Amino acid sequence: MNTPDLSLFSLVGKTALVTGASRGLGQAIAVGLAKAGATIICSSSKENGTLETENMIKNIGGKSFSVSADLSDQDAVNSMVNAAFEFTGTIDILVNNGGTISRYPADQYPLNEWQKVIDVNLNSVFQICQLVGIKMLEKQAGKIINIASMLSYTGGITVPAYTASKHAVVGITKALANEWASKNIQVNAIAPGYFRTDNTQALQDNPERNADIEKRIPAGKWGEPEQLVGAVTFLASSASDYVNGHVLAVDGGWLAR
Repeated sequence: MNTPDLSLFSLVGKTALVTGASRGLGQAIAVGLAKAGATIICSSSKENGTLETENMIKNIGGKSFSVSADLSDQDAVNSMVNAAFEFTGTIDILVNNGGTISRYPADQYPLNEWQKVIDVNLNSVFQICQLVGIKMLEKQAGKIINIASMLSYTGGITVPAYTASKHAVVGITKALANEWASKNIQVNAIAPGYFRTDNTQALQDNPERNADIEKRIPAGKWGEPEQLVGAVTFLASSASDYVNGHVLAVDGGWLAR
């Protein structure tokens, strides 16, 4: 039997910056990319917030560094990206996963909460893409993966700011792909379905909403964070060199219903 050639999916020699890497999907993504051979720069909102993730990477023989920033603060984001470049001099893969959510009925939604969600989920995504993209353009190579959502397609309930931000993330992804695909930079997005993380804990704890969600998912169950790793690795690797401006749903079939 021939030995399978999986070199297209190898990330050996690559460096990835993953935001929101302290827990949940971001932690799974960071560890998964490390398993594929990448050096990981783990980012979170708090200093030393990714120690658990870094230890997980160390335990599998990987290499990682840590940076932090309040993603709603433009100056802090700028400093975080500069610090990330100082570690290895390059960022080959960018995963914009960091985000926040705030739940209020639309007629009661506090405008300061709206602004925070937009700043974290949308404005920082463009800012980081721009800062990292400038360097990718210089070397004519790079992979950018923005984390979208099922709420990039639908309206949701009591999450208007989150929904608006995730619709816009898809728009940014397509706009950057249009400008940068010819420069050998692939910009794509992943839209996770309903995964078991702290971000979705309120839905998991609501018996009625939880039952409705599981009933709609053809797979019949919530996703686990590790089940996102294959899609991220694909979009981070040479296997996706002709994939541009695409939104890859990893949802157990939710959109098909």
